Amino acid sequence: MLDVLTPRMLRSISPIAIGALCLSLACSSSDGAAKNPSGAGNGGSDLPTAGATSGLAGAASGGSNAASGGSNAASGGSNAASGGSESAAGGGASSAGQPGAAAGSAGTANPLLEKFSFFVTSLASVKAVSGNPEGFGGDLRFGEVGDGAGLRGADKICKAIAELGMPGAGAKQWRAFLSTTSGGPNGGPMHAKNRVGNGPWYDAAGRLVAMTLADLIGADRPIGADAVIRNDLPNEYGIPNHTADAPGCTGSQCPDNHQVLTGTNCSGELYTGGGSGGGVIATCQNAAASSGTPDPAFTCNDWTSKAAEGTPWCGHSWPRQGSGLSWMSSARDGGCAPCVRVMESGGVNEQCVGSAGGYGGFYCLVEAE
Repeated sequence: MLDVLTPRMLRSISPIAIGALCLSLACSSSDGAAKNPSGAGNGGSDLPTAGATSGLAGAASGGSNAASGGSNAASGGSNAASGGSESAAGGGASSAGQPGAAAGSAGTANPLLEKFSFFVTSLASVKAVSGNPEGFGGDLRFGEVGDGAGLRGADKICKAIAELGMPGAGAKQWRAFLSTTSGGPNGGPMHAKNRVGNGPWYDAAGRLVAMTLADLIGADRPIGADAVIRNDLPNEYGIPNHTADAPGCTGSQCPDNHQVLTGTNCSGELYTGGGSGGGVIATCQNAAASSGTPDPAFTCNDWTSKAAEGTPWCGHSWPRQGSGLSWMSSARDGGCAPCVRVMESGGVNEQCVGSAGGYGGFYCLVEAE
């Protein structure tokens, strides 16, 4: 461009202006196209796209339709964001420059990121992060060793899956809502309710789950929760989990994925027994307190075992009539081995964490002050 300027024209332009012009020309792309630093990584994952969250931005004002905006991604073979999120059984998730989904338009922060503080781990993410189509089973150590490895590993899994759902969320202080027989004060039990702070908690779409700890654990379903999600708690994409893998399904046509690992009783503390002879607490309303002594069978040896033995205690992410209404304390499962059984089977049929309708999912909450 400078070669078209006459000597007289050049003499009339200040040296500073000429320098700025040269700099701008040197910095321009020869083809005018912005380079995508995260273009690699579209590997055919069955995870929902990270953009599922951006389709939920309007869901906080109420509507299940907004929440299901990302459902198709949840069911299909969509790749996670343009950068891709890669997870391996040993290490957690890494997000390679995932654009737009959580960031919205270029250069803007995701307004939902600050609130996002509750989810049920989705089947797709459990498969991806575990590296196993049957999931983790009852062994949630995720590379951790020593005392408390099950809880520390579960917390790491929460962080990895939170990052898949909303880039940037993995940096938060996520805690798995799980109880254990040891690790608490004076060597006693660690109660799930003591791991998650005081609230409030919101899903990935900005909808309220519970304002306080008392609201979270005070009834079968979280008190004050948004009506769209109260009876179908959402996954890391903000999608009500019952319908996440079958968009548009209704009732018994949806996956039977109600069982969620907790090891926790109706008070938010370690489950030590109680319920009917079939291992069911129909409702936590006026339920008798847990009786008995701490038993690692109810926690898959404090979330370190994937053996067939054990009867891990579960809550129900959606209230299943006849086998428990509580989100945190409803029924036992058949064992601690990994398995995915999301077809209606009528009860505990195998020695694995998904035998009664599930896949070994669990709840993740940000430890809120």
